[in-house]
Amino acid sequence: MSLFGSNKENYKDKNSLIIYFSRADENYSVGYIEKGNTEHIAEYVQELTNADMFKVEPLVPYAKDYKTCIEEAKQRIGNAPIKEKIEDISEYEVIYIMTPIYWGTYAPELETALKELDFTGKIIRIVTTHEGSGLANVPNDVKRICKGAIVLDDSIAIRGADCLNAKSRIENWI
Repeated sequence: MSLFGSNKENYKDKNSLIIYFSRADENYSVGYIEKGNTEHIAEYVQELTNADMFKVEPLVPYAKDYKTCIEEAKQRIGNAPIKEKIEDISEYEVIYIMTPIYWGTYAPELETALKELDFTGKIIRIVTTHEGSGLANVPNDVKRICKGAIVLDDSIAIRGADCLNAKSRIENWI
């Protein structure tokens, strides 16, 4: 049973914000892509919910090749500057947090974007993109960083290779 009753359609009617990190260029097992896998999923959710979107972008872009990117991400854990921060989420009821899996959790820049926000009473739904890591530690890490939030246990993990064909899966999840 969902927080708003048994009808999942109620999520579509809530004032929502999508906070996501996504990276184009070389992705594991997918090859070089022009738009990141997580961004495709964020766009599906926006289309279905009419949510506002905020793309978290690193202050210093990652390398285009996957192996270098992953090593850069490891170095940024705990200190990942971003181009722009979200200042206020008070008008939103539902926050969708979306990320690829880096080193067993969300992209380091996502933590930078989330850590100073007031999540008191906010409903959080999580989406990860991956090539074998599933949700990894993202739900637990989101609960840790988003104090006061109601983190729903309906998180969804989508393989990067399946993102372009995941719209119906996202629709069923919403």
